[in-house]
Amino acid sequence: MSEYELQFFKENGFKRKKCKMCGNYFWTLGDHEVCGDAPCQEYEFFDVPVKRPLSLYEARMEFLKFFEEHGHAIIEPRPVVARWRDDLFLTIASIVVFQPHVTSGKVPPPANPLVISQPCIRLEDIDNVGLTLGRHMTGFEMGGHHAFNYPDREVYWKEETVRLAFEFFTERLGIPPELINFKESWWEGGGNAGPSFEVTVAGLELATLVFMQYEVKGEKQYVPMNLRVVDTGYGIERIAWFTQKTPTAFHAIYGDMVREFHKLLGVEEPPNELLYALVRSAGLMDPEVPETMERVYSKASERIGMSVNEIKEIHRKVSLVYQVLDHTRTLIWMLGDGIVPSNTGEGYLARLVIRRALRSLWKLNSDVSLVELVRLQLNYWKNQYPRAWKNKDYILDVIEFEEEKFKDTLKKGERMVERLLKKKKSLSLEDLIVLYDSHGIPPEVVEDVAKRVGVEVHVPPNFYSLVAQRHQKEVRRVKSAEEKAKLPPDIIEWARSLPPTRRLFHEDPYKREFDARVVAFKDKYLVLDQTAFYPEGGGQLHDVGVIMKGNSKFDVVNVQKVGDVIVHELKEPYDGSEGDLVIGKIDWIRRYTLMRHHTGTHVMLAAIRKVLGDHVWQAGAEKTPEKARLDFTHHKPLTKEQIELIEKEANRVIDERRKIRAFTLPRNEAESKYWFTIYQGGIPPDKEIRLVEIEGWDIQACFGTHLSNTGEIGALKIISTRKIQDGVVRVEYVAATRVAEEARKAENLIESLSAKLGGDKASLISRLESLLEKEKKERELLTKYRKLLKELYLNKAKELGKIKVIELDVNDKELAQEILKELSESGIAAVIIGETVELASNSDVGLGKLVREIGICRGGGKGTRATARCNSPEDAKRLVEAIAKRL
Repeated sequence: MSEYELQFFKENGFKRKKCKMCGNYFWTLGDHEVCGDAPCQEYEFFDVPVKRPLSLYEARMEFLKFFEEHGHAIIEPRPVVARWRDDLFLTIASIVVFQPHVTSGKVPPPANPLVISQPCIRLEDIDNVGLTLGRHMTGFEMGGHHAFNYPDREVYWKEETVRLAFEFFTERLGIPPELINFKESWWEGGGNAGPSFEVTVAGLELATLVFMQYEVKGEKQYVPMNLRVVDTGYGIERIAWFTQKTPTAFHAIYGDMVREFHKLLGVEEPPNELLYALVRSAGLMDPEVPETMERVYSKASERIGMSVNEIKEIHRKVSLVYQVLDHTRTLIWMLGDGIVPSNTGEGYLARLVIRRALRSLWKLNSDVSLVELVRLQLNYWKNQYPRAWKNKDYILDVIEFEEEKFKDTLKKGERMVERLLKKKKSLSLEDLIVLYDSHGIPPEVVEDVAKRVGVEVHVPPNFYSLVAQRHQKEVRRVKSAEEKAKLPPDIIEWARSLPPTRRLFHEDPYKREFDARVVAFKDKYLVLDQTAFYPEGGGQLHDVGVIMKGNSKFDVVNVQKVGDVIVHELKEPYDGSEGDLVIGKIDWIRRYTLMRHHTGTHVMLAAIRKVLGDHVWQAGAEKTPEKARLDFTHHKPLTKEQIELIEKEANRVIDERRKIRAFTLPRNEAESKYWFTIYQGGIPPDKEIRLVEIEGWDIQACFGTHLSNTGEIGALKIISTRKIQDGVVRVEYVAATRVAEEARKAENLIESLSAKLGGDKASLISRLESLLEKEKKERELLTKYRKLLKELYLNKAKELGKIKVIELDVNDKELAQEILKELSESGIAAVIIGETVELASNSDVGLGKLVREIGICRGGGKGTRATARCNSPEDAKRLVEAIAKRL
């Protein structure tokens, strides 16, 4: 109890009570005996007086202004994709913005105390969205005021946090003080924990006040933190709903768009009387427990005299409308912050939301385009969510692209499910997840097809939540320091005990030779007090070269960074002493080529973003002396025109000889000034960020070595582009003298083709066109001959038991497949081509299994298709005879 007993409560006459429903303790000025939270109390906040109704924008501004007036600095909201975290894909709470760099004490907060209204996305309860009429949402704004208490600086803690909450809800919103409850609870998340209060009023939780004071280690081991954090979360949408008293939270958030969506989706708006009857019990709703839903329907029926079945059907339809409202706003946040739909990571989660929105339209039999609905959201929120509005063209393009893919999936999916259900008489949850994950087939489509073929399929009500939880656990794979360093573990431990190495490669990236003192060595590993040798990192390879000690020369074959220590790996063990004066010489041609490719990569990425859009995000990069590659997020393959435009933009910047400078800034200043796009290569956990700026073109956090101006790149030439995975495109390119080398390769290829085709390079195209025209005519003639042959062979078909057999005396695989397809339409067919047997059937008769069991020839296949390779034509015939006997 000591964690929750506050002076504020004593001074203001609060009483500690035990909720007669859930048994939890709470503090209140009122006489009620329940904690004020669902499901202990129905939503009764509709009867609670407030000063005035607040729109979502007004609720947000009231919250921010209140805390600004109480000494908090307003912080701009961060992206909804948590790229600074290696354990999360999405920003699920306002405190996530400051984890782990601030909460760990490594980086100071941008202000202290501060306040933020942060768009957040949570998909754990996505299946409940709409059904609970506003209690669950995938996207919501969390208002958070945070104070970071250091050992030498206490900002404020529990007393002030609770006092501020009480003042905000009573004085700012006008809620009667006796109705406010502070319910005792415990919070854990992100490796931290602490006591908390849930602020509840008349059934609705409006805020959670967390006091993060422990680090959780192992099995519930709570270790006190040096830095204690006030972590609060106020529901901005709930505050708007509470003050407006609309029939659902969706009406409070979306206003006139509720009516517009109903109209577009062809769903009649239910009377407010019914919605109020349902929503009063919304806190009791648990869609995964049918009994709770039935209880809510019965209560609503008693209140308004409508039948339970009628209420159920209306509720089902309006829930789908609310789902689409919620999902389309969440999508403009996700896509507006640069997520590209894919099969992995945050891209998977974005696609899940898109497909679930499309699935809702499918269930409503609506022919309205999701693009049209998303466009409405963009127009509605353009002033409140400027990043989404800025990227509207990309957002709409992605939605259209994904919608077309979904329609195609539905067509193919039904046939796939039908085939699957012929083999399996029931489908497990894992089968449904595989069909959704691998083929994009929604479980409702599976269920619909199953009904048609008389197979029962059970789709759990929380299917999408289960899928989302599974994929949210597949967090980004971040390599440990040991993996990054590419050194033996004992050398890493040894290096950690040494003083930092002065980085000459940063001070002067053009330095080719330098003097240094030996700090320490161990076998063939050497650490100097300063070095111009660049250690591997940031997608740039390490330098190589030599270290001279008098007349002795040691080849440097590897350079790695362990913390702030640079370790040189030599070809042979170092033969000397600590304190030796040595001379280092790097392989300058190799380094300079790497610098050109690295600076070229910064130019290239900025050109790609300029041509394709701000959604482009670096997904990987590598710079070698031979070439550079850049992987980036994008939803479509590049067109020829886009490639040419990217090259043109990049080379224009090279010709302009723009200045390049490297400098450091405090992290908060860098993020505030240049935003999170500086972190294309990942986010360092440091207080100070090293930035590389190409004047008027690009700025990124980067550890690598760079040129002094873009003109030194010489030129950039893209040599290949391809989609390497869903949502990720790879470009490979060369710079400077490597462009000439690639041009020579292309010329050699053209010369070789010219020689083979006859004539000179100038006539290559005309010669090729002539050959293609000739080949086209010959293929047309071949098709005619093949058609005649097919008819001849079909007339010669023999029947061997249940099998129709044809022996081909021409080795034409395409002809064989055409014959096989036609013969098998009415039963089982076999085509023998020398020592090969091709088998097919219009039903599953286990052909592959038969081939394996008989064993005369090698081969196998599925139930309807099989191929066998035999030692002789005689064995091929024997195999067909044996199969005929078994059928």
